[in-house]
Amino acid sequence: MRLSYIEQSFPLLRDFLGYMEVVKGRSVNTVEEYFIDLRTFFRTIKKLRGIVPQDTEMDDITIDDIDIELIRSITLQDVYQYLNYVKNDRGNHARSLARKCCSLRVFFRHLTNYTHQLDVNPVLDLDTPKARKTLPKYLTLEQSISLLQSADGEYAERDYCMLTLLLNCGLRRAELVGLNLSDIRSDGTLRILGKGNKERIVYLNEACQVALDKYLPTRPVDGVEKKHRNALFYSRLKKRLSLQGVHYIIKGYLSRIDGLKDYSTHKLRHTAATLMYRNGVDIRVLKEILGHENLGTTEIYTHLSSEQLEKAADSNPLAHIHPLKEAEKKTENKKE
Repeated sequence: MRLSYIEQSFPLLRDFLGYMEVVKGRSVNTVEEYFIDLRTFFRTIKKLRGIVPQDTEMDDITIDDIDIELIRSITLQDVYQYLNYVKNDRGNHARSLARKCCSLRVFFRHLTNYTHQLDVNPVLDLDTPKARKTLPKYLTLEQSISLLQSADGEYAERDYCMLTLLLNCGLRRAELVGLNLSDIRSDGTLRILGKGNKERIVYLNEACQVALDKYLPTRPVDGVEKKHRNALFYSRLKKRLSLQGVHYIIKGYLSRIDGLKDYSTHKLRHTAATLMYRNGVDIRVLKEILGHENLGTTEIYTHLSSEQLEKAADSNPLAHIHPLKEAEKKTENKKE
């Protein structure tokens, strides 16, 4: 459910969030993340400064009374105190802290450079916590096939179609949820609305087209509310399938496969990207398929398997050269 930042925000924050959504074209999810991060920041500031009693629960602290004078008094030291608090008291990891830093940068840059309500940007020299880079987890080809074959029950055709699109097109969960019937085009392509409301077109391979052909006749028509009629995937209540709904469905199927119990829907996107890259898809093409803004994001999929590394080592022309035995050395010396 979308957060109502209009009711919970102070005027400057409300204006900022509206600007990011309407003018900058940020997605609803991105705007909500900004709101959650900044609400947590100002709640923490009020607590650290004793504006509210120390025993006040964070969720009970309102921020609708924040004004420009309080914002002008914020220093870089305040920001580091806040980051220390959310790390130690709320268990936020480095990647989450980095996102919170990004939200603060965007907000204070807006007040400094665009609306000119601040003369000095307090987070200009803010250092972002370094997140440990890890290779993405993904399913093997065999696990992927097993996952597809696990789709069953009353909604087997729908679930199989979702799994097929996720594994073949590398969709994000939000992109899958946002698909409309009208996004399936007659030329065999699929229109996807990605992050930042950016559109991209992907080609549907044979597996996707077959999965859609089997699912669409089972897709509900009667009893669907007008606002949901264009949705591609429905819940049992005949409403557009939600993010949480997709999570539970995919998680349920993943838990049936050995070794995948702790995997999430996003791992299917990693799987699609990895399988495509390892089967010859150019990294620049993969960038367009996945809807990445920067090539650097896509390059994480250039990791190599141990089998590939072993094969590369064996391909060296010196790989099978062995030292001469003593008898062989003497023979060679006599020839000389």
